[in-house]
Amino acid sequence: MSTPLTPLLAALAGDEGLVDELVAAARSASPDVARLPAHESRRHVAVLLAAGLAAFQGGEPDFGEAARLGADRAAQGVPCAGLLCAVRAARTRVLEVAVARGRAAGIPDEVLLSAALDFDRYVGALEGHVVEGYREAERARARGRRDQRDAVLRALLLGGQADDAPAVGLRAGARYRCVVLDVTDPARAEALQPRLAACGGVFGTVEGRLAGLTPRAPAAAGPDVTAVVGPPLPLRRAAEGYRLCLAALTGAVRFARTGVLAVVDLAAETALAAQPELGAVLGAALLARLDPADAFHRELVGTALAYLDHGRRLDRTAAALHVHPNTVRYRLRALHERTGLPVDDDGAPVLTTLRCWWAFETWQRGRCGPPAAP
Repeated sequence: MSTPLTPLLAALAGDEGLVDELVAAARSASPDVARLPAHESRRHVAVLLAAGLAAFQGGEPDFGEAARLGADRAAQGVPCAGLLCAVRAARTRVLEVAVARGRAAGIPDEVLLSAALDFDRYVGALEGHVVEGYREAERARARGRRDQRDAVLRALLLGGQADDAPAVGLRAGARYRCVVLDVTDPARAEALQPRLAACGGVFGTVEGRLAGLTPRAPAAAGPDVTAVVGPPLPLRRAAEGYRLCLAALTGAVRFARTGVLAVVDLAAETALAAQPELGAVLGAALLARLDPADAFHRELVGTALAYLDHGRRLDRTAAALHVHPNTVRYRLRALHERTGLPVDDDGAPVLTTLRCWWAFETWQRGRCGPPAAP
């Protein structure tokens, strides 16, 4: 249907010079867009202008080119803010030209104003599709990088080969520490990765856990997170470091250790966690006369554990338990009378102390099994 705007729209659609003006306005407003070849901008501007003018003549709005423009600029490294500056500059220029030519053609101002308002709504929708195309391209690239990174990590940590390791930032001649965390929730893992990657490493999901390879240990992993760090090893031995970290992580979680922990500092926890049945038998055999349902017996074992954990220092143990040192001494004596274990003997061999500690810890957790057969 013909309207007072029909001749104006037709003239604008056929004006090649107008496309050049819009490209110049866009490039002038955005240095990021200006760095691209001019024909890149011209290609999109021409299609967008034609689609917009067609929509104003009763056609169905087509925002596919707007989404492609956003995707192309994302792929070319143009910041989204710079892209929008260019789009808005072109919008302003086409509106200036349309109003000037409309007035020259004698089109009433109220008709031009109404068209300008419609045009503004159209451009707002167009900008939304430009941004969505840009963001979807970014998401697709991020998924691609994440998939590649995870594939490389899985190959290296599970004993395979990863010829594309350099593509994710891992150098063949360098040494890396494996890091394994007790984080399995994908959203939490994604949130932690930027902090962990700040140490120069590559992190991803391996066997359902957040793991990575890094030239240096991360300073922190987050509240209530256990992160086990292995020794520096060449990439060809990354799987060895991963196995060490996995075993140490089991020990750290078993004994409620949190924070960034080195494999060497978890040697005892790793060894003990690897033999849960032996710990249960040990606790049942050495503490057979204690009843887990007896609150006093639980108090005795808790005091003994605190005493050993605080270097057999009465004062430190009492402070940790908020009791008098004499109370600690009394409980240790009562425990010795019931079990015969030399808890307060400073001269006891290290392995004897270890057996006592392991028995107490296992008993306290309620994991003791039947006593060993004679």
